[in-house]
Amino acid sequence: MNKKDIDFSTLPDTPGIYIFRGARRKILYIGRATSLRNRVRSYFAQDIAEVRSTLIKQMVDEARNVEIQQTDSVLESIILEANLIKKHQPPCNTKEKDNKSFNYLLITKDAFPSVLIVRGRELFSSWSEKDIRFIAGPFSSGGLLKEAVAIVRKIFPFRDTCLPQTDAKKNTVRRPCFNNQIGLCPGVCVGAISKTEYTKTIRNIQLLFEGKKKVVLRNLEREMKTYSKKQHYEEAASIRNKIHALNHIQETALLGKEYSVSSGDGGARIEAFDVAHMGEQFRIGVMSVVEDQKPSKKEYRLFTIRTKRAGDTAALQEILRRRFTHTQWRLPKMIVIDGGVAQKNVAQKVLKEFGYAIPIINVVKNDKHKAERIVGNKKLIEKYEKDVLLANAEAHRFAIANYRKKHRKSFTGKK
Repeated sequence: MNKKDIDFSTLPDTPGIYIFRGARRKILYIGRATSLRNRVRSYFAQDIAEVRSTLIKQMVDEARNVEIQQTDSVLESIILEANLIKKHQPPCNTKEKDNKSFNYLLITKDAFPSVLIVRGRELFSSWSEKDIRFIAGPFSSGGLLKEAVAIVRKIFPFRDTCLPQTDAKKNTVRRPCFNNQIGLCPGVCVGAISKTEYTKTIRNIQLLFEGKKKVVLRNLEREMKTYSKKQHYEEAASIRNKIHALNHIQETALLGKEYSVSSGDGGARIEAFDVAHMGEQFRIGVMSVVEDQKPSKKEYRLFTIRTKRAGDTAALQEILRRRFTHTQWRLPKMIVIDGGVAQKNVAQKVLKEFGYAIPIINVVKNDKHKAERIVGNKKLIEKYEKDVLLANAEAHRFAIANYRKKHRKSFTGKK
């Protein structure tokens, strides 16, 4: 399949899932996107094999057409993608990642069920069928699944690890768990909710993760009318609020858009990118991470540049594309890059491909490679200037250290 085979202007700039089909309509790959137009277009980049993998390049070549299905929200696209992958087991999805590396939503088979997120390796080794009421998944991104569950939990508070009051010893006074105090647990631990009411909550969560939001809405509307007829107006208002929340899901964390400056402790994830090379030989790229004003070195990443195109902007484009294919990594509050307009344009192009609107901060250096000025969102720069400079310096240090190591190895054959 070639780029000319698709009229991208007909694809919507909205959330949904896309399906690559091969001969005889065989499903090859299923994915989801915040912008279907931008995500499908990204598969036809010239360097898709370098950015994603040769497997994905082969899949695109083999494909005969691409189908799309729009969803009302990013949350629903994440759930629909998982359900379709589970149903169809597309070969390119399963080859990219084995089942033990995926993430699953699990509801336990208890009187007051827990809702948990588990890794495949844990699910297959530690859980038996008799202990499980419901499983949703596989989800390719643990980070996105956590964000999705957090959104659902604000609408339907549930129990995760606290123990029900029925498990307490006789005459034991229980204190509400922390999640109950912040409104994320309905008080299972202190007997604040009946088994009947909690079962309704669990049923709604299960229906949502089965992709049946319309059923949930119908059930809630019916329940709200029943309470109103009985003049139980407080309960009716509570359900009305749930209906409104489901129809107006706030999913900034899933979209990667509309990032705002935190008014809290100033903590923010900042990712900085840099390239080290001598001419066009031994090129490497790096990503450094600063969180809560400290380097998070366990999250630094090293990229060996694969593209044959010359120049730092081509290398930066490859690094950013490869970074954002890792949907299991948390999204940054901002991106810091060396350079000026050319580098910023490349970064914006990649973000647009993936449907993100993350602020880009440029650190412009002088001829002695010292930071001369910082360009970008003024509020972010004012609030996070020290963190931006730290992330940039760490990226440069990490790049130079690894470049020298790689360079020495090429001469000595040793690490």
